[in-house]
Amino acid sequence: MTKLWAGRFDKPTSGLLDDFQSSIPFDQRLIRCDILGSVAHATMLGEQGIIPQEDSAAIVEGLNGILANIDAGTLAIDPRAEDVHMFVEAELTARIGEAGKRLHTGRSRNDQVALDTRMYAREACQSADTLVRNLLSTLLLLARRHTHTIMPGYTHLQKAQPVTLGFHLMAYFQMFKRDVKRFRLAYDEADVMPLGSGALAGTTYPLDRERVAALLHFREVSDNAMDAVSDRDFLLSFLCAASVCMMHLSRFCEELILWSSNEFGTVTMDDAFSSGSSIMPQKKNPDACELTRGKTGRVYGDLITLLTVMKGLPLAYNKDMQEDKEAFFDAYDTLCKCLTTFTAMLAATTFNTDAMEKSAAVGFTNATDLADYLVGKGLPFRDAHHISGVLVGRCVKEHRELGDLSLAELRDVSPAFENDVYEAISLKACVERRKLRGGPAPEAVEASIRRGETWLETMQDEAKR
Repeated sequence: MTKLWAGRFDKPTSGLLDDFQSSIPFDQRLIRCDILGSVAHATMLGEQGIIPQEDSAAIVEGLNGILANIDAGTLAIDPRAEDVHMFVEAELTARIGEAGKRLHTGRSRNDQVALDTRMYAREACQSADTLVRNLLSTLLLLARRHTHTIMPGYTHLQKAQPVTLGFHLMAYFQMFKRDVKRFRLAYDEADVMPLGSGALAGTTYPLDRERVAALLHFREVSDNAMDAVSDRDFLLSFLCAASVCMMHLSRFCEELILWSSNEFGTVTMDDAFSSGSSIMPQKKNPDACELTRGKTGRVYGDLITLLTVMKGLPLAYNKDMQEDKEAFFDAYDTLCKCLTTFTAMLAATTFNTDAMEKSAAVGFTNATDLADYLVGKGLPFRDAHHISGVLVGRCVKEHRELGDLSLAELRDVSPAFENDVYEAISLKACVERRKLRGGPAPEAVEASIRRGETWLETMQDEAKR
């Protein structure tokens, strides 16, 4: 295939170089963005009188025909093409003749690639946003179902204080809520129209850049041609958002893996999202969680790939930047698969609520409340903390829990103890007293859920607009 830029050269490029620099295997997924961008560009060229109106109309009709054939699956992308942009232009010229050669007037592949990538990045941000919001809806449903399900809370993976499963799930709600914000910020960064920047210094043609931006629904137009063709910050923003989101998924997966183990026994993974062993018939492995945890490193790698590509590049465009798309596409595909699978898996997971409450009842999760009880009786907190610690130490040695100690045994350590101590350190009371905003008390969690529902509805309404 003759290169569209071959006029400068005396001999064809080496087949080795053609194979080495070909991007068609991966950038062909940009073809819809490329065609729509070219339709807008050709429309503007005709309106501005830069090319004849009849040529503009022929180009638009030809491009729409190519898009229709692509959508219908009746046009195969030529793998010998240098890239998707050259393929579209060559196909257009083959269909409509000389008029097709006018399409590239006033633009470079540099600003064309930047446009296509930004258009695709906007779509990626919207898709990720939708998938995270689906997960948030699932979390709200589960949290509302478990506002009274008592479980142990942990620090250092050691039992700390009693909480509820609803409270624990709403902690993840806050994490993924921030992810929605990050993807929307990444969308805003991508929502800048670069066409008209040319190779790096704009163009002498009287383009109407604002018209193209309006046709393609961009919020604003880039303000520096050199930056516009060499900027990939918007992709880095997406990759950063994807990496943080994957980190949140991975943390959640780690907990579900632990909870589904025999040692914890507080979660049962659904058969549809588990696997067995080829040799051990009793095994039920949490594969969906483990794969998500593993794929998190893959997305991190995609972020590091693009950061490394960009870190030493002088202005403006360099061929190194062709490496942006494989990392971006891989992270996007991986994130979408993980979010979709994880949400379905979480909805099908069984939480063993009796086992959770039994687990919270051992391990002295009410020790802080015992100290707080003594503070209520007038003791300084440091003294109360010491007394509680002494009693915990005794129970550890005797393999007992704090609630197993008699009132006489408690009063041997401090005369401040009275009969009401047992109610004060019950798991139910420990949870229900923590009713400040952000706490695990059912009323606090229910208020948090209501706020979450309102916020999510707002986000969904904004997404529709």
